[in-house]
Formats: sequence, structure tokens, C-alpha cells
Amino acid sequence: MNSNTASQTPTPAPAAPKPSKRRRALLILAAVVIVVGVAWAAFYLLYARWHQDTDDAYVQGNVVSIVPQTAGTVVSIDADDGMKVSAGQALVHLDPNDAQVAYDQAVANLAGSVRQVRGLYSNVSAGQADVRARQVAVDQARADVKRREGLVASGAVSREELSHARDVLAAAEAALSASGGQLSRSRALVDATTLQETPQVQLAASQLRQAYLNLQRNAIVAPVSGYVAKRQVQLGQRVQPGTTLMTIVPLEQVWVEANFKETQLHDMRIGQPVEVQSDVYGGDVTYQGKVSSLGLGTGSAFSLLPAQNASGNWIKIVQRVPVRIDLDPKQLADHPLRLGLSMSVDVDIHDQSGPMLAAARNNEKPLLSTTAYEKQLADANALITRIIEQNLPASARE
Repeated sequence: MNSNTASQTPTPAPAAPKPSKRRRALLILAAVVIVVGVAWAAFYLLYARWHQDTDDAYVQGNVVSIVPQTAGTVVSIDADDGMKVSAGQALVHLDPNDAQVAYDQAVANLAGSVRQVRGLYSNVSAGQADVRARQVAVDQARADVKRREGLVASGAVSREELSHARDVLAAAEAALSASGGQLSRSRALVDATTLQETPQVQLAASQLRQAYLNLQRNAIVAPVSGYVAKRQVQLGQRVQPGTTLMTIVPLEQVWVEANFKETQLHDMRIGQPVEVQSDVYGGDVTYQGKVSSLGLGTGSAFSLLPAQNASGNWIKIVQRVPVRIDLDPKQLADHPLRLGLSMSVDVDIHDQSGPMLAAARNNEKPLLSTTAYEKQLADANALITRIIEQNLPASARE
């Protein structure tokens, strides 16, 4: 009986947690939530709201295509991938034989034209002398007629002699008129111009200038300084104008193109400071830059096949707009970047006083220019002047 009583004794229920421990846990949880909320609010108010960042950013730059200006066969290649070249340095040489022949012909043609024009000036001088001689003959014939007319009345001179004198005068006057006409025609060819400015010499000089440039253009030079990339030309290849032989990348002229969501552009302005990091250098290098322009359209707006959203199954997608960021040139020199590298961009939007669109440029100086080809034309003009002087008479050269 005692055993039955013991088996029927109920098991005591577990004690409920004390209210004080539950309250403490809730307070701790609430405190953690509040601290996290305050920290997030402080982060947003002090930093996040004044910064826009993206990892959709890449290095862009000027890619200069090297193309021949004349057709020819490649006989030498003086640059290869990765090599640094300077503006004006020869990269590729074409076979110059055909251009050399045309150049020699143009030199001879200019020299011959100068001598022909010298003959025209000589014709003018000879024509003037002939007119003077004809005028003397006319004056003599006229005086002879006048003298004979006075002697006809006295019978000292027959009328036949007077008629003959008058015929001589008429012939002399006709010869004078013909000589004057020839002088006028000779003068028309050289009047009011110097030998160098005559059409014949100008045409020959222009032909020589073109032949000289064609000869010089068989040496294809670099228009800018930079590094060679994507050499495609091969020795012995027949190239035509417009054929890309290689490209040159000036690494000091690179920038970053960051693609921001359209919702991030509200407070973004030109001139705002930017911090940029590259995956190549990681956090060891932080580039300082500034916003130089905001794109005038999304990437899809300028695509070859723009999106057609007139269909009924349209879904709104947040678009991205390219933003150009210029970097510190000194940092680029110390830590060069390659085209296409991935970048992380953080724009400080505190200062919103700048414009969203760039102002018009008042400076007439071009953004990009080259002087690699100026010397060719200057040398051609110097050559033309020298050839003209060599074919002038000795008296004119003194």
C-alpha cells in the first residue's frame, strides 16, 4: 500500500524563470538594438548620406590607332607591344622606291618650271627692246616722209620716192604694232607677280610638296608619346591607308568611368572630390580625383540597338549613367593604371555648388594636339625655296 502511494505522488513542475531575469534579457536586447540604431543613424548622417559609391567602374583612356597615309609594303617594324615610344618616333617603314621616283620627277619638274618662267621674263625684256627698236624705225620713217614731202614741191624728190617713203613708214608702224602686241602677251604671263608666284611655279611647287610628303610618310611615326599595344602589322604586309597597324596608349591620359545608378545622381555635381581604389593595388593606394562630367545618357541609350519598351511586358530597371572621374597626374605617374581595370569609387557629395552640365570652353587651345607632322611640311617648303633659288640667274641670287 505504501508503494502505491509513492507511485501516485505527482512530479513537481519546473520553476518558472524569475521576472527579473526576463526583464534583464529584454533590456539588454533593447540596448543592443538602440546602440545599433544610433550607430547606423550616426553613420548615415555623418558619412553615408554625403557619399555615393560604386564598384561598377573601369579605367578608360585615349587609344590612338596608327594607320598609314599612303599605300605600301612594310619593310621594317621598329616598335612592339609594351614598348614606350615618343611623339615623332618612327614605328613602321614602307618601301620608299615608288615615292622616291615620284619625288625625283617633282624636283626636276620644279627646276624646269622655274627656268621656263625665267624665259617668260626674258621674253618681256626682249619684247621691250624690240618695241624700242621698232619705235626708232617708225620715227626715222616718219621724219623721212616729212622731209620728202617738203622736197616734192621743188621737184627735188619725185612723188614715187615719197610714196615709197610712206610705204616704209606704214610697214614700220605695222611692225611696231605687232611688236607691241607680242609684248602685251608676254607681259600678261608675268605681269604683277614674282617668279615664285607664277602659276607654273606654284603648280610645280605644290606637286613637289605632295611628292615630298608622300616620301616622308613611308616612315609612319607616332603622333603621341605612350606605350604600344596590339601590334597587328607584319613584315612584308601590303597596307592601305586606314589599315590599323598598332595602337598607342598614353597612360598619363587615363580616367575612370564609373557607372552610377540614376538614383545616386541627385546630388552629384561636377568638381566634387572622389576617392578611387584599384583592384591591382588594393587598399595600399587611394587615388584622389574629381568628377569632370556626368554622362548625357544611360549606357542603353547609346547602344547599337536601343531598348524598345513599348511592349506590354515592360519591367522597370534602374538605369546606370557613366560619370567621368579625372585622377591626380602625379599619382598616375607613381602608380600607373591599365585600360579596363576594375575600380572602386567613392564620391564626396558635401559640396553641391558645382554644375551638373559642363560650361562652354572659352580657351581656343585644343584639348589634344600633336606636332609630329609639322616638321614634314616645313622641310618641304624649305626644299622648294632652295630649288627655286638654285635655278635663278646668278644676278638674282646675289
